[in-house]
Amino acid sequence: MSIRIYPAQGKWVVRANGSVIGESTRALELLQRDYAFVIYFPREDVAAAVLEPSDRPLICDDRGEGVHYHVSSPEGMIMNAAFSLTSPTEAAAQLKDYLAFDAGKVTVERV
Repeated sequence: MSIRIYPAQGKWVVRANGSVIGESTRALELLQRDYAFVIYFPREDVAAAVLEPSDRPLICDDRGEGVHYHVSSPEGMIMNAAFSLTSPTEAAAQLKDYLAFDAGKVTVERV
């Protein structure tokens, strides 16, 4: 397994079509192989009301298994834009109560 998890420095925000749906100073940064880094937000730092469970599973050899979520925004539903690990690997165990987002579908940035 080749993942590394670090505290993400500073304050991070996630926006869906411009609307802030989460912000945290307790986010974690995941580095996995040669992929771009991913920011994981503590679940309590994201507006639960905008998340709708998807039937699309998440299966990753390095991180484990989880679920995707659709994200609602003023402009409509953004399909499979968030994900969470429900059965993480030992290496990813600290991500269990966190949510990550597809940076191609929503905006994730340090502010």
